[in-house]
Amino acid sequence: MTSEHLTGQRPSDDQQPEWPDAGRLREVTGRLAAAPPLVFPAECEALRARLAAVARGEALLLQGGDCAETFASATEESVGGKLRTLLQMAVVLAHGASLPVVKVGRMAGQFAKPRSRPFEERDGVRLPSYRGDAVNEPGFSARERTPDPARMLRMYETASTTLNLVRALTAGGFADLARVHEWNRAFVAGASDGRRYERLAGEIQRALAFLRACGGDTRATATAEFHVSHEALLLDYERPLTRTDPETGRTYGTSGHLLWVGERTRRPDGPHIDYAAGVRNPVAVKLGPGVAADTVLRYVDRLDPDREPGRLTFVVRMGAERVRERLAPLVEKVGAEGALVCWVCDPMHGNTFVAPSGHKTRHFDAIADEVRGFMEVHRSLGTHPGGVHLELTGGDVTECLGGSAGVDVDTLPRRYETACDPRLNHSQALDLAFLIAEWYRSV
Repeated sequence: MTSEHLTGQRPSDDQQPEWPDAGRLREVTGRLAAAPPLVFPAECEALRARLAAVARGEALLLQGGDCAETFASATEESVGGKLRTLLQMAVVLAHGASLPVVKVGRMAGQFAKPRSRPFEERDGVRLPSYRGDAVNEPGFSARERTPDPARMLRMYETASTTLNLVRALTAGGFADLARVHEWNRAFVAGASDGRRYERLAGEIQRALAFLRACGGDTRATATAEFHVSHEALLLDYERPLTRTDPETGRTYGTSGHLLWVGERTRRPDGPHIDYAAGVRNPVAVKLGPGVAADTVLRYVDRLDPDREPGRLTFVVRMGAERVRERLAPLVEKVGAEGALVCWVCDPMHGNTFVAPSGHKTRHFDAIADEVRGFMEVHRSLGTHPGGVHLELTGGDVTECLGGSAGVDVDTLPRRYETACDPRLNHSQALDLAFLIAEWYRSV
């Protein structure tokens, strides 16, 4: 790595903090550069192979987790709750679509967030915006809002803790298919729309009974392959954790298996696309409604010049009202170039609004409608709707409206706990999984 990568000297990096102490930054990045990798090349290659199946239409991607992780949330209860939710969703989707589901968490690295404004003002006091626990604190004081590079060391340590929890749970029986299905049966029994889901849940129950009758053992499914991902936003964190595999000579970002570039930092000639182009990991780019087809082709040429399935994922976040109109030209243009990418729907960010209480929120119906529109576009083009990318949690938060949880504008403030954007709670996430499973059957 070059000295520029470690010192953070960059004149035009988008959404990067203004660290007040350059010497402290060099010390922190040096320690990160000497730290063990969080993930390993073989794991990244395994995920590329799974995503290649998604690109070919042979699998689905389910990606989900917190909008912004916090250091305090790296507990067994919190991590286990998100993992359980994703495993439950994956069983439903796999049965509904008759395809394997690639499971990827927004975990172990999603500690930094882009902001629309670099500063926040309250009562005449102007301070740097909260950019996630990796940079500063949410409290509104000069001490809390001053960017501190030492927080990147805590980010690394918390990511390591989260990965250890995920690996222990997925290897220790937590993912047993029969156990996950029992969780789903309990959800169906208690959901207000449970009758709608009973048929699919019953089919899964009969499939498990058939497996046992044939001498099968669900304990063989007690482990699960699970990968982690985050937005590669904070380049002073990503660059020191970039390593060259001595066996292959290939370069990997070892902070996570799948790294993505967000809507605010995806300039084709910008530093984030440049970073993604230099690593072997599977990478993704978020595409909002204003993206031009020619710009998308520039991403293909820059990030997937050899046209390798599994290398590049496009996560579209158009909004329910625009996805049907604006997605089709992008899919057609990329297909015409011979690129076999994963197309994934992020139905969260394009459907955000502010409730009368002042809370940012999203309505479940709009989220579901964007997913359905995404699938309709692919069905009309004869292409594969590769999956979903969701902000969700395993708890009973009240951050998104609607769904079988019955969250309305009055209950919205009751358990509004997100560090940034609103997430689907456990039951809303399962509501969505059952609906998507039904739609995949009709694609």
